[in-house]
Amino acid sequence: MDIQTIKNRVLRKEWIGKAEAIWLAEQELEELCEAADEIRNFFCGNSFDICAIINGKSGRCTEDCKYCAQSAFYHTWADEYSLLSTEEIASQAEYNAQKGVLRYSIVTSGRCLSDKEVDRMCESIREIKRRTGLSVCVSFGLLNESQYRKLKEAGAERVHNNLESSRAYFPEVCTTHTYDDKIDAIRAAQAAGLSVCSGGIMGLGESMEDRIDMVLTIRKLGVHSIPLNILNPIPGTPYEQNQRLTEEEVRKITAIFRFLAPDASIRLAGGRGLLEDKGRSCFQSGANAAISGDMLTTVGITISQDLQMIRELGYVPRLWNR
Repeated sequence: MDIQTIKNRVLRKEWIGKAEAIWLAEQELEELCEAADEIRNFFCGNSFDICAIINGKSGRCTEDCKYCAQSAFYHTWADEYSLLSTEEIASQAEYNAQKGVLRYSIVTSGRCLSDKEVDRMCESIREIKRRTGLSVCVSFGLLNESQYRKLKEAGAERVHNNLESSRAYFPEVCTTHTYDDKIDAIRAAQAAGLSVCSGGIMGLGESMEDRIDMVLTIRKLGVHSIPLNILNPIPGTPYEQNQRLTEEEVRKITAIFRFLAPDASIRLAGGRGLLEDKGRSCFQSGANAAISGDMLTTVGITISQDLQMIRELGYVPRLWNR
């Protein structure tokens, strides 16, 4: 095997498998990243999908995800509040739309929203659509198909639900829900006619094989938006002592994701601000999407800074993989 031969197979629209991806992960970084960027350009052109999120409900989460500042199992500094009002959510949507964001995602803590809370979020979504042209995404936990249908009818287009890691490693990350719970929720969203955004967090202690297995599962599910989060070790969580990934490690992961999911939006998400170059080199290594602005409980990168960077790199902000 060699990088160029595998790249050419991908350009012929042949999916590569686990063995090739593991081999690629051991190769020289610059050639790997250049090849991944060629694949990105071939399948996605210069489109760059930029989104922003709002923490619509924070803290007191019943789940024990070891990375999360909002879990009730850990003692952190995260804010705690119930669902934001429709006005708060819609006003922030207007602000982001004026700044140049294309997608807007409402994210809530907890295993899932209740039916009453889903109805309230439907009101918020309708108001966002009334005031803006934003594509609306939701991240409301493990909902069922009927709840997702309500959200779609209100104007939501996409559901976010990260797998976080591989099936084999997931029990090390969370014990209060299962990998199959997540997959069932993803399939329920798809059955309701919503697109799905699903990826994971790198730096939990997983191996490269775990990362590859996760993307292969995501690919099999027919998901075309893959967030790549970088663990920000939060004091008070079980992962507070985890070593941060280097820029080189993140570039390699980005490139491998691109080889495995050539036509996807590879989206740099949480933790991007930990990188010295704020992700610039990853956007030259296969990534073509980002979450901009603040994250759920951590400070992000401003929308104006991101728009300047992606334009300098030759990208054009536009919705991709709707």
